[in-house]
Amino acid sequence: MAICLGDPDHGYYTTRDPLGAAGDFTTAPEISQMFGEIVGAWLAHAWRLTGAPPGARLVELGPGRGTLAADVLRVLARIPGLEGIPVDLVETSPVLRKRQAETLAAHAGRVSWHDRLAGVPGAPLLLVANEFFDALPVRQFVRAAGAWRERVVGLDGTGALAFGIGPGQIETAFDAPEGAILEVSPAANAIAEEIGARIARNGGCAIVFDYGHRRTAPGDTLQAVRRHGYSDPLAAPGESDLTAHVDFEALAKAFRAGGAVPHGPIGQGEFLLALGLLERAARLGRGRGTAAQEALRAAVERLAGPDAMGTLFKAMAVTPADVPPPPFPNAI
Repeated sequence: MAICLGDPDHGYYTTRDPLGAAGDFTTAPEISQMFGEIVGAWLAHAWRLTGAPPGARLVELGPGRGTLAADVLRVLARIPGLEGIPVDLVETSPVLRKRQAETLAAHAGRVSWHDRLAGVPGAPLLLVANEFFDALPVRQFVRAAGAWRERVVGLDGTGALAFGIGPGQIETAFDAPEGAILEVSPAANAIAEEIGARIARNGGCAIVFDYGHRRTAPGDTLQAVRRHGYSDPLAAPGESDLTAHVDFEALAKAFRAGGAVPHGPIGQGEFLLALGLLERAARLGRGRGTAAQEALRAAVERLAGPDAMGTLFKAMAVTPADVPPPPFPNAI
């Protein structure tokens, strides 16, 4: 999975811009500016709750085309103490770095790129990760003969790629029928723990948006997306987006292991509606024609509707342990 997505010469993310109608999928920031504006307002509010630490940096993991960062910066420009905040983009794709530079040209003097979070200077973080963790590699284990044995990729009798069962095993308390699959993501957990440690040490906050499940449980969620439709994960290595649903319970444990406090997850729709999505849409639509208002209504439905992104996609916040909680109920 890591090779298919990140190989320098043939990886899916390193060789193309996958977003938009001409690509393979669309993310929330590309649907409407309202998403990024609400995220920016939440970051400013959480920054104040954490004591408005000076020297904060806006950090985005996997920043796509830079659209989310641009919308967030438009909001932060109105917040005293954040109007000139430095921007750190954690991005490994040369193609997407170029698009981000174009989108954020007005902020060129304060934007830096890094291959990993470790490259971001030590400072209070206002960190955003939108559809970042789902693209990190997972390991799968198959229930076989009473044990969890690792699922691997090999060749079948015709020389085509095929799934099989290898010798590796994992010890876990989960029991399940024969053939059930359990997914773990050491890469996601390691980055979440690093984020937690940075926030515990330097202050700030983080907010994560992704599709996934609240609790750790068996299930095969590995999927491939190509041209806005699902495809066989083994059919076109390096040509399809490979993702797996995020285990928010595991992320929360990792944030805590780093020393920070996770809040949520709650549905993306619940988050956006609670922070004023409908009110923002009404304001943007005021005085505009029918077509513009219909487009805004469609964007609200896509972002927050239960049959679109509102329920499957979830939001989780992370703060230091000694600050008032942000507007996130149902902490794990």
